[in-house]
Amino acid sequence: MAISRRNLLKAAAATALLLGGNRASSVLGAEPPRVDNLSLDALESTLARACKYFHDHVAQHGGYVYFVSEDLTRFFGEGEFDKDTIAVQPPGTPTVGEAYLAAFQATGDENYRRYAKSVADALLDGQLASGGWDQNIYFHPSAKRFGNYRNRPENKNPRESKAWNRSSLDDDQTQSAIRFLLQAEEADVIPHDYRSYGCVGAISSLCSTAMFQNIGGFPQVFDGNRPVEVATKKASYPTYDWKTERRIKNYWDYPTLNDGLALSVASTLRMAHYTWGPSDSEVFDALFSLGRFLELAQMPDPQPAWCQQYNEEMIPMWARKFEPPAIATSESQEAMRALMIIALVHSDERLLEPIPRALAYLNTHELPGGMLPRFIELKTDKPLYMTRDYELTYDDRNVPTHYGWKRKSELAEIEKELAECRKQIKALPYKADQPIVVNRTKVNRMRLAEAMQTCDEKGRWVSTYQGESLPGQPKLAKGFRYLSSDRFAKNVQQIAAAIRDLKAAK
Repeated sequence: MAISRRNLLKAAAATALLLGGNRASSVLGAEPPRVDNLSLDALESTLARACKYFHDHVAQHGGYVYFVSEDLTRFFGEGEFDKDTIAVQPPGTPTVGEAYLAAFQATGDENYRRYAKSVADALLDGQLASGGWDQNIYFHPSAKRFGNYRNRPENKNPRESKAWNRSSLDDDQTQSAIRFLLQAEEADVIPHDYRSYGCVGAISSLCSTAMFQNIGGFPQVFDGNRPVEVATKKASYPTYDWKTERRIKNYWDYPTLNDGLALSVASTLRMAHYTWGPSDSEVFDALFSLGRFLELAQMPDPQPAWCQQYNEEMIPMWARKFEPPAIATSESQEAMRALMIIALVHSDERLLEPIPRALAYLNTHELPGGMLPRFIELKTDKPLYMTRDYELTYDDRNVPTHYGWKRKSELAEIEKELAECRKQIKALPYKADQPIVVNRTKVNRMRLAEAMQTCDEKGRWVSTYQGESLPGQPKLAKGFRYLSSDRFAKNVQQIAAAIRDLKAAK
């Protein structure tokens, strides 16, 4: 069954506006075939072959890792896994699940519905008692990080279990699982109250136990307890020597914007709001609270942008040893986009007020090649780096290679998005029954051609490692042949989108 027309139209403009379209680069030398020259039969045949192989041969316990060796004997995520471990963090299990949903919605084929439901079951098998998910799900009880899984028969009493129970908002872990389950619910793959708690409980935990209720921000992890209380005040500069003082081991318990947390949480809550409707005030209010936190977390002049991590007094603090208290340009760009999402949902232009000042400030730090330094030192306003021995420096020539010290500037795009956001708020004030957006994949001719031409007779897209950077940084030898969940999902999304568009054109 396809997603309802009302919810397909919901926030579509906003998602395309704020999260961007599919940026593609050519992987083929020849001009790709036109989409309308590809037959529906060819597209559907390739889609069926690819999804069946991935589901039947690559899945473990219904879930997925990042990479599997061509012979299906080795498994990789953030490290090398055994066959009883699956990845939640993208591009893992939810990423593949969304691809199956796209195939189901484009074709109506019940096989894809079944594949998507197996992903939902795998995720719900790994839902922690605290309400969310960790980076990975472990199915063997002897695993070191075997969790306090609320739905597993091995866990007779989740409330009293001493097993791992930290749900994580880092790197889109809990958020991606929730978004997939919301989409599966909307597509009638699972019911609203599937397995009694599931998505409903995850959203409730996100809005209540995870969020700092007085200020609206989020820590990196949550387990149902609140080890830290945060003052309700605007962010301010350290009055002590931040280079050497007040480093805290458990930074993950404090408010953070690291790794896209604000944007991914805002996107997830927006999807829940539009899936369940405006009657769910908990989600609506949580979005506003997050917007309020982002207003408070913006640093004062002369550096009106955002930092990666804050302490209990809303002063920037250290996270990992290579993440100093500093203006964080990537997190600042994501904070601005999160504010636009929240402003659209609430139809409240006042939530956009922090953005122009931040744009003007960050534009002064653009580097050649359209880049921004990842960190800008507090007060001195100098780009800040680290040596490979993790000493602070202003020199970018000897930095650790495992971390991105410069980030792509998207300030020009954000400025355009801001103007469009203002127009949308004025033209379409929020109403209870107002349609909004689902992020629909757009067909890209180059990507579609590559997907169709490189899918082998078994339905595989086999990649060969040439030394490039990969998610999870697996230790692979050059020439190693593997199957990638990310490549599979992107190709399936492209083929499904082409099928959808061809059917719509008839």
